[in-house]
Amino acid sequence: MGKLTTHVLDTANGLPGCDIQVELFRITEQGAQKIKTVATNFDGRTDSPLLEGADFEVGKYELIFHTANYFKQKGVTLDEVPFLDDISIRFGINNQDSHYHVPLLCSPYSFSTYRGS
Repeated sequence: MGKLTTHVLDTANGLPGCDIQVELFRITEQGAQKIKTVATNFDGRTDSPLLEGADFEVGKYELIFHTANYFKQKGVTLDEVPFLDDISIRFGINNQDSHYHVPLLCSPYSFSTYRGS
């Protein structure tokens, strides 16, 4: 059985992004359906997979990382309306037997992702 995992790296400070709220949505024809909300741990990871077992289904998904609060807590002065407040990543799962890892590398003004292992 496959699973979905994530982690956050703070590239501005060279640290794991800890205590960042992450929301997971399934995207359907009816719209976005929230599956869960979690927070990253001291290592910038979630304590368990976001999806696994019977919940791990083929389809389109979205992760929303609430990064502005994290950077504010780190002492970064952000604009009243932060350039990157909530970072959204949409992706597809096509194989129920694969591990899909969707990491976020971020700073207050940039981000990147890739399909990890």
